[in-house]
Amino acid sequence: MRIAVLDRDSGFIQVLSNRLDRLGWEHRVLASPIPPEAVVSMRLSALVVDLAVLGPQAWAWLERLCAALPELGIVVCTGPSTVAQRVRGLRLGADDWITKPCHPEEVIARVQSVVRRRRRSVSGTEAKPVEAGEVIIRSDRFQAFVGEQSIDLTRREFELIELLAAAEGRVLEREEIYSRLWGYAMVRGDRSVDVFVRKLRQKLEKASPEWRYIHTHFGIGYRFAAESLEVVDPNDVPSSVPAAWDPGDERKLTGPHEDDELAARASL
Repeated sequence: MRIAVLDRDSGFIQVLSNRLDRLGWEHRVLASPIPPEAVVSMRLSALVVDLAVLGPQAWAWLERLCAALPELGIVVCTGPSTVAQRVRGLRLGADDWITKPCHPEEVIARVQSVVRRRRRSVSGTEAKPVEAGEVIIRSDRFQAFVGEQSIDLTRREFELIELLAAAEGRVLEREEIYSRLWGYAMVRGDRSVDVFVRKLRQKLEKASPEWRYIHTHFGIGYRFAAESLEVVDPNDVPSSVPAAWDPGDERKLTGPHEDDELAARASL
Protein backbone atom coordinates (compact mmCIF):
# COMPACT_ATOMS: atom_id res chain seq x y z
CA MET A 1 0.00 0.00 0.00
CA ARG A 2 1.22 3.45 -0.89
CA ILE A 3 -0.95 6.39 0.13
CA ALA A 4 -0.70 10.17 0.36
CA VAL A 5 -2.52 12.40 2.83
CA LEU A 6 -3.37 15.93 1.73
CA ASP A 7 -4.13 17.67 5.03
CA ARG A 8 -2.92 20.41 7.39
CA ASP A 9 -4.36 19.10 10.66
CA SER A 10 -1.10 18.31 12.48
CA GLY A 11 -2.75 16.30 15.25
CA PHE A 12 -4.73 14.14 12.85
CA ILE A 13 -1.70 13.67 10.61
CA GLN A 14 0.54 12.61 13.51
CA VAL A 15 -1.87 9.98 14.82
CA LEU A 16 -2.64 8.64 11.36
CA SER A 17 1.05 8.54 10.36
CA ASN A 18 1.95 6.55 13.51
CA ARG A 19 -0.72 3.99 12.67
CA LEU A 20 0.39 3.75 9.05
CA ASP A 21 3.99 3.21 10.16
CA ARG A 22 2.92 0.27 12.32
CA LEU A 23 1.07 -1.21 9.36
CA GLY A 24 4.16 -0.84 7.18
CA TRP A 25 2.38 1.27 4.58
CA GLU A 26 4.35 3.72 2.49
CA HIS A 27 2.88 7.17 2.98
CA ARG A 28 3.62 10.83 2.51
CA VAL A 29 1.98 14.03 3.69
CA LEU A 30 1.11 16.86 1.32
CA ALA A 31 0.51 20.24 2.94
CA SER A 32 -0.76 21.94 -0.21
CA PRO A 33 -2.43 20.90 -3.46
CA ILE A 34 -0.14 19.70 -6.24
CA PRO A 35 -0.88 19.30 -9.95
CA PRO A 36 -2.73 16.07 -10.77
CA GLU A 37 0.15 15.26 -13.14
CA ALA A 38 2.49 15.13 -10.13
CA VAL A 39 0.15 12.72 -8.35
CA VAL A 40 0.45 10.36 -11.33
CA SER A 41 4.18 9.98 -10.75
CA MET A 42 3.67 8.95 -7.10
CA ARG A 43 2.05 5.65 -8.13
CA LEU A 44 -0.35 5.73 -5.21
CA SER A 45 -2.88 3.13 -4.12
CA ALA A 46 -5.06 5.78 -2.49
CA LEU A 47 -5.25 9.44 -1.57
CA VAL A 48 -6.84 10.85 1.59
CA VAL A 49 -7.73 14.49 1.03
CA ASP A 50 -9.22 17.29 3.10
CA LEU A 51 -11.03 19.49 0.59
CA ALA A 52 -10.72 22.47 2.92
CA VAL A 53 -7.00 22.55 2.11
CA LEU A 54 -7.82 23.12 -1.56
CA GLY A 55 -9.99 26.17 -1.04
CA PRO A 56 -12.10 27.50 -3.95
CA GLN A 57 -10.32 25.26 -6.44
CA ALA A 58 -11.33 22.07 -4.58
CA TRP A 59 -13.99 20.85 -7.01
CA ALA A 60 -12.01 21.60 -10.16
CA TRP A 61 -8.90 19.93 -8.70
CA LEU A 62 -10.84 16.84 -7.64
CA GLU A 63 -12.44 16.53 -11.06
CA ARG A 64 -9.10 16.84 -12.86
CA LEU A 65 -7.48 14.29 -10.58
CA CYS A 66 -10.26 11.75 -10.98
CA ALA A 67 -10.11 12.16 -14.77
CA ALA A 68 -6.32 11.79 -14.87
CA LEU A 69 -6.21 8.80 -12.48
CA PRO A 70 -9.44 6.81 -12.73
CA GLU A 71 -7.75 3.84 -11.01
CA LEU A 72 -6.73 5.83 -7.90
CA GLY A 73 -8.77 5.34 -4.75
CA ILE A 74 -9.80 8.73 -3.33
CA VAL A 75 -11.16 9.16 0.20
CA VAL A 76 -12.34 12.64 1.16
CA CYS A 77 -11.78 13.26 4.87
CA THR A 78 -12.97 16.76 5.72
CA GLY A 79 -15.03 18.83 8.13
CA PRO A 80 -18.81 19.09 8.34
CA SER A 81 -20.45 19.24 4.92
CA THR A 82 -23.86 19.36 3.31
CA VAL A 83 -25.58 16.55 1.49
CA ALA A 84 -25.13 18.49 -1.76
CA GLN A 85 -21.36 18.75 -1.20
CA ARG A 86 -20.98 15.05 -0.45
CA VAL A 87 -23.05 14.09 -3.47
CA ARG A 88 -21.03 16.42 -5.69
CA GLY A 89 -17.71 14.98 -4.50
CA LEU A 90 -18.81 11.39 -5.01
CA ARG A 91 -20.18 12.16 -8.46
CA LEU A 92 -16.91 13.82 -9.46
CA GLY A 93 -15.09 10.58 -8.70
CA ALA A 94 -14.33 10.34 -4.96
CA ASP A 95 -14.79 6.79 -3.66
CA ASP A 96 -15.71 7.61 -0.07
CA TRP A 97 -16.42 10.56 2.23
CA ILE A 98 -15.58 10.78 5.93
CA THR A 99 -16.59 13.64 8.20
CA LYS A 100 -14.12 14.95 10.77
CA PRO A 101 -13.58 14.47 13.64
CA CYS A 102 -12.99 10.79 12.96
CA HIS A 103 -10.82 7.97 14.26
CA PRO A 104 -7.69 7.03 12.25
CA GLU A 105 -8.77 3.38 12.34
CA GLU A 106 -11.92 4.30 10.45
CA VAL A 107 -9.87 6.17 7.86
CA ILE A 108 -7.59 3.16 7.39
CA ALA A 109 -10.54 0.78 7.13
CA ARG A 110 -12.21 3.00 4.52
CA VAL A 111 -8.97 3.20 2.51
CA GLN A 112 -8.56 -0.58 2.60
CA SER A 113 -12.15 -1.04 1.44
CA VAL A 114 -11.71 1.39 -1.44
CA VAL A 115 -8.46 -0.22 -2.57
CA ARG A 116 -10.00 -3.71 -2.43
CA ARG A 117 -12.89 -2.60 -4.61
CA ARG A 118 -10.51 -0.93 -7.04
CA ARG A 119 -8.33 -4.00 -7.31
CA ARG A 120 -11.28 -6.30 -7.90
CA SER A 121 -12.54 -3.96 -10.59
CA VAL A 122 -9.13 -3.71 -12.25
CA SER A 123 -8.46 -7.43 -12.10
CA GLY A 124 -11.85 -8.09 -13.66
CA THR A 125 -11.12 -5.86 -16.65
CA GLU A 126 -7.40 -6.40 -17.08
CA ALA A 127 -7.28 -10.18 -16.68
CA LYS A 128 -8.23 -10.58 -20.34
CA PRO A 129 -5.20 -11.10 -22.61
CA VAL A 130 -4.27 -8.28 -24.95
CA GLU A 131 -3.61 -9.50 -28.49
CA ALA A 132 -1.59 -7.49 -31.00
CA GLY A 133 -0.29 -9.08 -34.17
CA GLU A 134 1.33 -12.31 -33.06
CA VAL A 135 1.92 -11.12 -29.50
CA ILE A 136 -0.37 -11.98 -26.60
CA ILE A 137 0.13 -9.98 -23.39
CA ARG A 138 -1.00 -11.74 -20.22
CA SER A 139 -1.13 -9.38 -17.26
CA ASP A 140 -2.23 -12.18 -14.96
CA ARG A 141 0.99 -14.07 -15.72
CA PHE A 142 3.25 -11.05 -16.16
CA GLN A 143 4.33 -12.50 -19.49
CA ALA A 144 4.02 -11.90 -23.22
CA PHE A 145 3.79 -14.76 -25.73
CA VAL A 146 4.15 -15.45 -29.42
CA GLY A 147 2.15 -18.60 -29.93
CA GLU A 148 3.09 -20.87 -27.03
CA GLN A 149 6.56 -19.36 -26.70
CA SER A 150 7.10 -16.87 -23.89
CA ILE A 151 9.14 -13.76 -24.71
CA ASP A 152 11.98 -13.40 -22.21
CA LEU A 153 11.13 -10.02 -20.70
CA THR A 154 12.38 -8.43 -17.51
CA ARG A 155 9.82 -7.02 -15.09
CA ARG A 156 10.46 -3.47 -16.32
CA GLU A 157 10.20 -4.54 -19.96
CA PHE A 158 6.87 -6.23 -19.28
CA GLU A 159 5.58 -3.15 -17.46
CA LEU A 160 6.63 -1.13 -20.50
CA ILE A 161 4.86 -3.28 -23.09
CA GLU A 162 1.79 -3.45 -20.87
CA LEU A 163 1.72 0.33 -20.53
CA LEU A 164 2.23 0.96 -24.26
CA ALA A 165 -0.39 -1.62 -25.27
CA ALA A 166 -2.93 -0.21 -22.80
CA ALA A 167 -2.68 3.17 -24.56
CA GLU A 168 -4.47 1.56 -27.53
CA GLY A 169 -2.49 3.30 -30.26
CA ARG A 170 -2.08 6.62 -28.45
CA VAL A 171 1.38 8.18 -28.44
CA LEU A 172 2.87 8.19 -24.94
CA GLU A 173 5.40 10.89 -24.20
CA ARG A 174 8.74 9.84 -22.71
CA GLU A 175 8.02 11.83 -19.55
CA GLU A 176 4.71 10.04 -19.03
CA ILE A 177 6.28 6.62 -19.56
CA TYR A 178 9.05 7.43 -17.11
CA SER A 179 6.72 8.69 -14.38
CA ARG A 180 4.42 5.68 -14.74
CA LEU A 181 7.23 3.11 -14.59
CA TRP A 182 9.77 4.72 -12.28
CA GLY A 183 7.40 6.65 -10.07
CA TYR A 184 8.94 10.11 -10.26
CA ALA A 185 9.62 12.87 -12.76
CA MET A 186 12.20 12.28 -15.47
CA VAL A 187 15.45 14.21 -15.18
CA ARG A 188 16.40 16.18 -18.27
CA GLY A 189 18.72 14.13 -20.48
CA ASP A 190 17.78 10.77 -18.93
CA ARG A 191 17.65 8.14 -21.68
CA SER A 192 16.30 5.25 -19.59
CA VAL A 193 13.02 5.13 -21.51
CA ASP A 194 14.81 4.96 -24.88
CA VAL A 195 17.13 2.21 -23.63
CA PHE A 196 14.28 0.04 -22.40
CA VAL A 197 12.22 0.67 -25.54
CA ARG A 198 15.18 -0.40 -27.68
CA LYS A 199 15.66 -3.62 -25.69
CA LEU A 200 11.95 -4.41 -25.81
CA ARG A 201 11.78 -3.70 -29.53
CA GLN A 202 14.72 -6.01 -30.21
CA LYS A 203 13.08 -8.85 -28.29
CA LEU A 204 9.78 -8.35 -30.10
CA GLU A 205 11.50 -8.29 -33.50
CA LYS A 206 13.35 -11.50 -32.66
CA ALA A 207 10.22 -13.29 -31.47
CA SER A 208 7.94 -11.91 -34.20
CA PRO A 209 10.12 -10.77 -37.13
CA GLU A 210 7.26 -10.23 -39.59
CA TRP A 211 5.57 -7.63 -37.43
CA ARG A 212 6.46 -4.18 -36.14
CA TYR A 213 5.02 -3.20 -32.77
CA ILE A 214 6.71 -0.11 -31.29
CA HIS A 215 6.77 3.07 -33.36
CA THR A 216 8.93 6.07 -32.55
CA HIS A 217 7.56 9.59 -32.74
CA PHE A 218 10.73 11.66 -32.71
CA GLY A 219 10.85 14.37 -30.11
CA ILE A 220 7.64 13.08 -28.49
CA GLY A 221 7.58 9.44 -27.46
CA TYR A 222 6.36 6.02 -28.55
CA ARG A 223 3.24 4.33 -29.87
CA PHE A 224 2.31 0.65 -29.75
CA ALA A 225 0.46 -0.77 -32.75
CA ALA A 226 0.92 -4.09 -34.52
CA GLU A 227 1.70 -3.62 -38.22
CA SER A 228 2.50 -6.47 -40.56
CA LEU A 229 5.69 -6.21 -42.58
CA GLU A 230 5.05 -7.48 -46.10
CA VAL A 231 7.81 -9.82 -47.24
CA VAL A 232 8.40 -9.18 -50.93
CA ASP A 233 9.60 -12.09 -53.09
CA PRO A 234 12.35 -10.80 -55.45
CA ASN A 235 11.03 -13.16 -58.17
CA ASP A 236 7.74 -11.25 -58.12
CA VAL A 237 9.38 -7.90 -58.88
CA PRO A 238 9.38 -7.13 -62.63
CA SER A 239 12.68 -5.93 -64.04
CA SER A 240 12.80 -2.42 -65.46
CA VAL A 241 14.96 -3.71 -68.33
CA PRO A 242 13.90 -6.68 -70.51
CA ALA A 243 16.07 -9.76 -70.03
CA ALA A 244 16.96 -9.94 -73.74
CA TRP A 245 17.61 -6.38 -74.83
CA ASP A 246 17.78 -5.82 -78.55
CA PRO A 247 19.84 -2.71 -79.40
CA GLY A 248 17.51 -2.24 -82.33
CA ASP A 249 14.71 -1.60 -79.86
CA GLU A 250 16.41 1.66 -78.93
CA ARG A 251 15.54 3.09 -82.34
CA LYS A 252 11.90 2.17 -81.80
CA LEU A 253 11.81 4.26 -78.65
CA THR A 254 13.37 7.40 -80.12
CA GLY A 255 12.12 10.31 -82.19
CA PRO A 256 13.83 11.88 -85.25
CA HIS A 257 16.29 13.95 -83.23
CA GLU A 258 17.43 10.92 -81.32
CA ASP A 259 17.93 9.07 -84.66
CA ASP A 260 20.41 11.77 -85.80
CA GLU A 261 22.33 11.45 -82.53
CA LEU A 262 22.50 7.68 -82.82
CA ALA A 263 23.78 7.97 -86.39
CA ALA A 264 26.46 10.44 -85.33
CA ARG A 265 27.58 8.06 -82.56
CA ALA A 266 27.75 5.17 -85.05
CA SER A 267 30.06 7.13 -87.39
CA LEU A 268 32.65 7.75 -84.64
